[in-house]
Amino acid sequence: MGNKVKKIYHAAIYVRLSKEDGDVSDAFKEESNSISNQKNLVRDFLEDKEDIVVVSERVDDGYSGSSFERPSFQLMMEDIKKGIVDCVVVKDLSRFGREYIGSGQYIERLFPALGVRFIAINDNYDSLDRKDQADEILLPFKNLINDAYCRDISIKIRSHLEVKRKKGEFTGAFVPYGYKKDNCNKNKIVIDSFAAGIVRDIFRLKLHGYSNDAIAARLNGMGVLSPMEYKNTMGSNYQTSFKTNEKALWSPVAVKRILGNEVYIGNLVQGRQTTPNHKVKKTILKPENEWVRIEKNHEPVVSGRDFAIVQRLLGLDTRTAPDQAEVSPLAGLVTCAGCGASMVKKNSSAGGKKYYYYVCSNNKETKECSSHRIPVGKLEESVLQLLKVHISNILDLQRIMDKIAAVPFQELDIKELEKRIAQKEEETERFKELRNLLYEDMKDGIVSKEDYTELHEAYTEKRNQAEEAVRKMKKEIQDILASNTDKYKWLDYFARHQDIGSLTRNVAVELIEQVKVTDKNNIEVVFNFADCYKEIFNNLQYAGCRAGYDSNGRIKFEWKEAV
Repeated sequence: MGNKVKKIYHAAIYVRLSKEDGDVSDAFKEESNSISNQKNLVRDFLEDKEDIVVVSERVDDGYSGSSFERPSFQLMMEDIKKGIVDCVVVKDLSRFGREYIGSGQYIERLFPALGVRFIAINDNYDSLDRKDQADEILLPFKNLINDAYCRDISIKIRSHLEVKRKKGEFTGAFVPYGYKKDNCNKNKIVIDSFAAGIVRDIFRLKLHGYSNDAIAARLNGMGVLSPMEYKNTMGSNYQTSFKTNEKALWSPVAVKRILGNEVYIGNLVQGRQTTPNHKVKKTILKPENEWVRIEKNHEPVVSGRDFAIVQRLLGLDTRTAPDQAEVSPLAGLVTCAGCGASMVKKNSSAGGKKYYYYVCSNNKETKECSSHRIPVGKLEESVLQLLKVHISNILDLQRIMDKIAAVPFQELDIKELEKRIAQKEEETERFKELRNLLYEDMKDGIVSKEDYTELHEAYTEKRNQAEEAVRKMKKEIQDILASNTDKYKWLDYFARHQDIGSLTRNVAVELIEQVKVTDKNNIEVVFNFADCYKEIFNNLQYAGCRAGYDSNGRIKFEWKEAV
C-alpha cells in the first residue's frame, strides 16, 4: 500500500491583548503578553510543522477576552466559514478568550463541527491529538479559570474607578467640551479657555432669548467647530453616534446638552451608566441616587445663578416663530389668572397690519375658560412699569437696611438657627437613647439579632444625619457673624437693573417668576425671591420700622422710634 497523503492545514495565527493585560504592574508579564511576542512565539512553534501553512495573522489589540465581538476574531471566523482557514493557533487559551461558556462552545463544539484544528501552545493543547479523560476535564477547567480571572479583574477595575470618582477624580476617556485634562494630572480637569468661551456664549445667548436652534445656527454660521470636530482637531479620536454629516455641525441637541450639564458650575457627576457584568457590554442607566456627584470639584465656567436660570428656561415653552431667532421676553412666564393654564402668543391681521396678543391656552383648545386676551405690547409695557416700581422698592430697602445696619437681621437669623439646632440636638439624643435600648431588647429576646442589626444601623444613620445638620447650621452662624453670607445677594440682582429702559428676555427670566393675567386691565407680577422680600419686611418690624405701600405701589416707611 502506498503512503497516506498527510493533510495540510491552513492556519490563522490569532493574537489578542486587552487594555487590562497591557496595564499590569509586572513588566515581564506585560512584555510576554505583547502582540509582537505572541506572534513570535507562535511562528517559532510552527516553523518545523510541515503540515501547517500560515495563511493569515489576526490581531485584536485593546479588546477584552470576555467577549467574542472582536473585529479580527470575526474576520477569522469569516475565513473559516469560507473554507480559507481550517486551523487556529494561539499562544494560550486566555489569548483566545476568557469567557468560559463561549470558549467551550467554540473549542469543543463549533470548531470540531467545522473541521477546524485548534492549538493552544502554552497549554499543550492540540485538538488533532487523541485526548485522554484527563485532557477532557482539564480544558474546560482552564477556561473556567480564565473566566474567573476576567471577572476578578472587572470587579477590581470597577471598585478602583468608584473610589476615584468619590475622590472627585475624573475617570472618563473624553472630558466635557470647555475643559481639558490637566497636563500634570490626567484625573483632574481644568478650563480650556477657547472652548469655555464658546460655552459662556451659549449660556449668554440663551439668557438673551435665543432658542437652541438659533444658537446652533449662529455657531455654525460663525464657523465655530462643534464639540466633536474641536476634540478631533485637538488630537482626540472622539466619535459619537449623533454625527450625521461628513463634518459634524452644531445641533439643537448639542446646545441643550451643554446648557443642562452641571459640570459647567464646577460639579462633577460620574457613574451614570454601567454594564450588568463583565460579559454583557450593553450599558444601562443607573438610578440617579447611585450617581457620584461631587459639588464644587473644579473651576466653573458659568455662575450658579446663570445656570439655574437657564435650567428654568429649558423647562419653559420657548418656541420661536419660523422667522424669528429670539423668543418673546415673557414667553413661558404668562399664565391665566382664571384657570392657571399657560397663556400662548397668537396673532391676527387687520388693515394690512399684524396684531399680537396672549390668550389662555385652555380657551384656545377646549373653551373651558374665557380668553383673558391681552395685547402683547400692553402686557410687556405694564410688566415693565411694575418691574421699575419693584426695583425702586428694592433700592429703598437696601438704603433702609444700610441705615439701621445689619445687626437686627443677624440676630433674627441666628435666633432661628439656634432654635433649629436645639431641635436637631434633641433628635440626636433621642436616636442615641433608642439605640442603647435596642441592645437591651435584643438581650431580652424582644427583637431578633437580624432586626437589631438593621435597626441599629438605621438609628446610627439618622443620628449621624442630625449631627451633620447641626454642624452645618453652626457653620451658618459663624458665616453670619463674619458677614460672610450671601443671604441678601438677591437684592443686587434687582439693583443692577435700576436703569432699565426696556423689557428684555434676560431681565424677565432673571427677575420674574410668573405673570398672572385676569384681563387687559388687571395683571399680577410675581417676582423672584418674593419670600425673601417678605422676610425683610418682617425683619424691619423687628428693627423698629413699619413698612407699607402708597397708592402707586411704592414703599413708605414709618419709624416707631427715632433711628
